Amino acid sequence: MTNREKALAALDAQHISYRLVEHPAVYTIEEMQALGWPEEQMRCVCKNLFLRNANGKQHFLVVLREDKRADLKALRSELGSTALSFASEERLMNCLGLTKGAVTPLGILNDDAFAVTVAFDRDLVGAPCLGVHPCDNTASVFLSYEDLKAVIERHGNRLLTVNIS
Repeated sequence: MTNREKALAALDAQHISYRLVEHPAVYTIEEMQALGWPEEQMRCVCKNLFLRNANGKQHFLVVLREDKRADLKALRSELGSTALSFASEERLMNCLGLTKGAVTPLGILNDDAFAVTVAFDRDLVGAPCLGVHPCDNTASVFLSYEDLKAVIERHGNRLLTVNIS
């Protein structure tokens, strides 16, 4: 079973309502914007940052609106962490079974050690529509914050809410 099939099967098993949209492979938010989606759909798209702390023993998946930028120094205090940096592609594969461009909160379904903390920007809390990849970057799934939060909680990963200005 592919990562994508596993993610969609998990949503289906939990009776979560979602809309799947196929698209060419995208690796950045700018490439997502170039798809020409309507503004209301693009506003649902999330940016996902896979980060590690200074000694590499903690990993965070930070989810924020596509139009926001995260200040890693400010985020570090929000997360109660040492200095943060972007994790390597090797760490991404080892922790979440994902490749560059396919980073998504649904990747925690591959985190059997429950080692990755997922942190949502406060602006996303309660959103009726969030767009994330289904563990590959050739499609996006649109679902509510509450449903995505439920998937993460049911899997057992730690979930935080942070304030990204």
